[in-house]
Amino acid sequence: MGWLQDETGLERCAANHVALTPLSFLARAADVYSERAALVYGPVRHTYGALHDRVSRLASALTGAGVKPGDVVATLLPNVPAHVEAHFGVPAAGAVLNAINTRLDVDTVAYILGHAGARLVLVDSALVGLAEAAMGRMNGPAPQIIEVDDPHAGFAATGRHRTYADFLASGDPKAAWILPQDEWESLALNYTSGTTGRPKGVVYHHRGAYLMAMGTVISWRLAGHPVYLTIVPLFHCNNWCHTWMIPALGGTIVCCRDITARAIYAAIADEGVTHFGGAPIVLNMLIHAKADDRRSFDHLVEVFTAGAPPPAATLAAIEPLGFNVTQVYGLTETYGHVTECIWRSDWAGTDGEARAALKARTGVLMPMMEDIAVHDDQGRPVPRDGQTTGEIAIRGNAVMKGYFRNPDATREAFRGGYFRSGDIAFQHPDGYIKITDRAKDIIISGGENISSVEVEGALMHHPAVLLCAVVAKPDDKWGEVACAFVELKDGASATEADLIAFARGRLAGFKTPKCVVFGDLPKTSTGKIQKFALRDRAKML
Repeated sequence: MGWLQDETGLERCAANHVALTPLSFLARAADVYSERAALVYGPVRHTYGALHDRVSRLASALTGAGVKPGDVVATLLPNVPAHVEAHFGVPAAGAVLNAINTRLDVDTVAYILGHAGARLVLVDSALVGLAEAAMGRMNGPAPQIIEVDDPHAGFAATGRHRTYADFLASGDPKAAWILPQDEWESLALNYTSGTTGRPKGVVYHHRGAYLMAMGTVISWRLAGHPVYLTIVPLFHCNNWCHTWMIPALGGTIVCCRDITARAIYAAIADEGVTHFGGAPIVLNMLIHAKADDRRSFDHLVEVFTAGAPPPAATLAAIEPLGFNVTQVYGLTETYGHVTECIWRSDWAGTDGEARAALKARTGVLMPMMEDIAVHDDQGRPVPRDGQTTGEIAIRGNAVMKGYFRNPDATREAFRGGYFRSGDIAFQHPDGYIKITDRAKDIIISGGENISSVEVEGALMHHPAVLLCAVVAKPDDKWGEVACAFVELKDGASATEADLIAFARGRLAGFKTPKCVVFGDLPKTSTGKIQKFALRDRAKML
């Protein structure tokens, strides 16, 4: 018998086991990098020492406002300093952060606030009207609004709610944080639209965010003190966990409220930005920027792009400008990206369309994941032959805890011991995955997810519409846009402009169809609409 089989007295204790949490990155940075720049937004400059104090104030103020461990605190904020602070301050109070998509319509925001049971919500001054309207439609108790004004962007406080500055002033900069005792404790709650149209609440734990951050350091080849620009919204998978990651490296987070070519080029030139993530639309924005919006810089900027594979022409045009683009893939349910298209040494010398095709692959699993494969409908891996398709199945520490208050959906998503992504792909012989379709009919436009069923539901309310189906139409600017195919009722009439305007009145702007095609819809013998045929037609429009 080996002597290590007797492990008497070798139990976990406070000295050898600490619950993993991304909060530890900021705690360390405040000690090790106290005077280094942590957060930049125009004239706002916070060192790590100052950021730690502000986060402590926020956590203390939340506790003083009655927020208890396990409660939900929501945000309706763009990429501004208060949103970065909330990513640390809310969990430092033991609470769960619910960063809400600022582009959603009133009804959806009301649903999320009610379903999550938010106790308090931090709201940008420009979005106070949206928050107030949403609360007016809630059936249950509404959360308290704390208003975050932004004089740098021209948004003054409305005077109707307590301000963020006043709220912070009520907190204690030396207050102790409420750290998780179990790394499985919930850290964040993010809502993502499913094919039913109603968003589902995706629950993250501290362990997953910590490991996602550490794995990204490896995948993105990050060295000490990177300068990271927040192009990915902080409400998108919590900025792919990048905001939690940067303090681990003593880096600087540069907030970008308005995503424009001028703002991005200025941040690179003036702040020395080295890394950012974004959808292909951001790359196109930089490529087609006006001369007056461009700035010169003398270093390589590393870019993670996701949402839809970047077109070959985009990759060919962006790289000579000083950007190295890596395609990544993931979902809200996986804390953001979980695959990366690693450039292989044997691809050296590949140029043009062939190079772009390689870089547009969905990729291979990242180091914090255990397994990502393509499965058939029996849960078995498909052959790695570059043509047999199946569903992407994911297993690892950066997979959600489950869907909040939705055990049936959680069980279905985890069927067979993997997270079932709903994305259809094949796998090359070298293991690289390539998405071919989205089984759930989700349209990804400019990095935003659009439920085709939700758009169809809105259009079906129009009195002239008999049937409709919405599919993705390729778009040079947005990657994909919603395209509606409509059958009108006998004797009824409507124009494309009529239906687009009607949908805009019921949906967020980015979900509104950009084109409408009238005519009979192709159907199976049982009356099911053949969306695959409509996708083919949309590609030709």
